[in-house]
Amino acid sequence: MSTCTLTDCSQKAKLALMTSENRECDLAEHFSEDLAAIARIDVIPKILEVVCRTTGMGFAAVARVTEDRWIACAVRDDIAFGLKPGGELAVTTTICNEIRECGQPVIIDHVAEDPLFAEHATPKLYGFQSYISVPIQHRGAFFGTLCAIDPRPAKLNTPEIRSTFELFADLIARHLAVQEQLVVSEAALSDAQAAAELREQFIAVLGHDLRNPLASIDACARLLLKTPLNDKGVMMAGQLQKSVRRMAELIADVLDFARGRLGGGFAIDTRVDPALGAALEQVIDEFHTAQPDRLIEADITLDRPIACDSSRIGQLLSNLVANALTHGSPTTPVRIRARTTGDMFELSVANGGVPIPEDTVRRLFLPFTRASAAPHQQGLGLGLYIASEIARAHAGELSVCSDAKETCFTFRMPIAWVAQQAETQRREAQVASEAHPAAAPKESAYASARATFQRL
Repeated sequence: MSTCTLTDCSQKAKLALMTSENRECDLAEHFSEDLAAIARIDVIPKILEVVCRTTGMGFAAVARVTEDRWIACAVRDDIAFGLKPGGELAVTTTICNEIRECGQPVIIDHVAEDPLFAEHATPKLYGFQSYISVPIQHRGAFFGTLCAIDPRPAKLNTPEIRSTFELFADLIARHLAVQEQLVVSEAALSDAQAAAELREQFIAVLGHDLRNPLASIDACARLLLKTPLNDKGVMMAGQLQKSVRRMAELIADVLDFARGRLGGGFAIDTRVDPALGAALEQVIDEFHTAQPDRLIEADITLDRPIACDSSRIGQLLSNLVANALTHGSPTTPVRIRARTTGDMFELSVANGGVPIPEDTVRRLFLPFTRASAAPHQQGLGLGLYIASEIARAHAGELSVCSDAKETCFTFRMPIAWVAQQAETQRREAQVASEAHPAAAPKESAYASARATFQRL
């Protein structure tokens, strides 16, 4: 390692070290981020050390170079050159300025013997005899240079040294790119956290601000029906109750949408439920009551208990049947079939009518999408999306096949996987209860709100 000093450095070179107060303020305003980015690269000091030890050069630096600025971002100075990180040289007095324009490395073994640089102003100004500088490219543009100088000649123009400098320059550029990507990722994470907070506020509004007034309206309707009313009053109170139920269904759908689309997916309470068949039949009975003029045929054959969230499976069936009654032919029956085959549970709902267009099928399970645009159609277009999310939460799949004969939605779920999940949840709950025997499980605001709307 060289211990020489630039004793022949002229007064002009010293004046070229721009450290005035105005330049420092300008530096902080325009290039502080670049200096900070280089300072965050932990490997830079080691790179400069290797550069000096490998070449025998006494000064090495990473410089930020623009059309009108040359700024030292990182420095190793063993020859008392006097430049520190943040220090500047007049860019027009540097060879780095020429490298910025041509984009090629400059390597000088011995200035006095080099035909291109023997009379060059820069070596005379700064008093060096050996020089190497390679460009650092960042984001497809010139960022600066990795450079080294020494007052003595040195053997630099070899493939090994050139490749080493180019490798180090590329490494610095890659670190800068990774830092920028990290900043973008952190910003995205911050946005995601803000969105999560907004989601929770949104769910809280639906779960609390809308639940109470809707429950009050439903209670008023019930009280009205218990008082003496004429036929018109009974009809209006009944219509009020229907409207409350309809609004409760819409709000419950939006709650599910917020949970599935904006949150981490649908949460399900998986357990081995021997009453799944009864839950499905109850959903069918409700449709028989609500639409007695429509024909609904059901074939439910379950030869074993199934581990699932029966409430959610009932909701899936309800959405599929509502879709079939809305979009299917009123003159043909809606056919429901549920059965276990091997290690799969299968639930299907089929209806006659006009087939679903292929372009609609491709986006049928997206939010706010409908199978058809029927006149006076109600709802938000969330039913099939929610059904598909319930299927996915059970590690299953909801598919559709539509032709001139019929449109059939089929839900398939692996029984073994869901049973395993149920057992895992049971064990986790048992461990939690043993660890905290006095702690009662808390119902989430989302689950509480949805359960209330379902009761309305």
